[in-house]
Amino acid sequence: MVNLEWYRTFKAIYKTGTLTGAADSLFISQPGVSLHLSSLEAYVGYKLFDRTGRKMIPTERGKVLFNAVAEPLTKLEDVEKNFQKSTEKHTPTISVGMCFETFQTTLEQYVSSLPFNLIISFGEYPEMLDQLDKGILDLIITPKKGSSPNIEHEAFSSEQIILVGGKDVDTDAFKKVLKTKDAEQIEEWLKNEKWYGTTGDMEHLFQYWTLNFGHKPNFRPNYIVPNLNSIIRCLKGGTGLAVVPDFLCKNEIDNGDVKLIWEGKKKLENTLYFGCRKKTNYQTEIDHIKGLFRKMMGK
Repeated sequence: MVNLEWYRTFKAIYKTGTLTGAADSLFISQPGVSLHLSSLEAYVGYKLFDRTGRKMIPTERGKVLFNAVAEPLTKLEDVEKNFQKSTEKHTPTISVGMCFETFQTTLEQYVSSLPFNLIISFGEYPEMLDQLDKGILDLIITPKKGSSPNIEHEAFSSEQIILVGGKDVDTDAFKKVLKTKDAEQIEEWLKNEKWYGTTGDMEHLFQYWTLNFGHKPNFRPNYIVPNLNSIIRCLKGGTGLAVVPDFLCKNEIDNGDVKLIWEGKKKLENTLYFGCRKKTNYQTEIDHIKGLFRKMMGK
C-alpha cells in the first residue's frame, strides 16, 4: 500500500523544483525526501523526475501523476486544516528516541503530565540517528553524535561508567588486591565473581574492560537479563557485579542497596547529547522535554 506522505513529498518536490526546497517546506531532512521519492518511484514503476544539476525536472509521467494527485491532496490538506480549526485544542505529537533504561529512569514519571502527545522509540543509537535525519523521530537522547548537517547536537549532561556490585560483595578483599596495582591479579579477582550482562548491549562492559586491562573481557556474564535496570534490581539481592552508567544506580548506591566497587584506573565518561533537526515544527515541545532531562540530571 502506498504511503500518503510519498505523494505529499512528490508534490513538494514538483512545486519547489529541488530536494532541498521540498525538505524545507516539509520540515524533514533531504535524505528523507530522497527516500520518499525513491519509494514512490519504485511503487509506480517509473521515474518521476530527471535530475539536472540541483533542479528536479518532472518527466512526462511525473506530470501526469501530479495532475492526478495535486487536487485530491489539496482537498485533503484543506480538510486537515478545517478539522484542526474546529477542534477546541489541537494537540501536537512528537516522537522521541532513547534507550529503554534512560526512559525508565528519567522521563517515564513525567509522561502523564505532558501537555502534548508523545511516542517513545527504543533502539540502537545509529538507527535512531538515521530516523531523526529522515524525520521519523523529532528528538533523541544519545551519547553519540551523528555527522548529518541537518542535525544539531547539544551536550546537556554526562554519564560515568562504573563497576557496581551487590551489598554482600567482599569489597575489603578487592581493596587489598587493588593495592597490589597488579592488573592481572585485579582482573583475576573480578573474573572469579558472578557477573550480570544484558541481551542487547555489552558495549559498557567492553569499553570499561579495555580501558582498564587493555583488551575486551575474555569471559561471559553468568546471568543475562533484559536490560540495565533489571541488573540493578538483581544486584539488590546482595551478590554479583556489573558495569553500568552511574545515573542508573545513584539512588541504590546512596541507599546502600548497591555498592560502588571501582571507578577504574581511569574514569570512563560519556557525554550525553540532545539530537534534533535544525528545522522543526515542534520546538516548544522539544524544549519542554529538554527541560525535564536537565531537571532530572542536575544540569
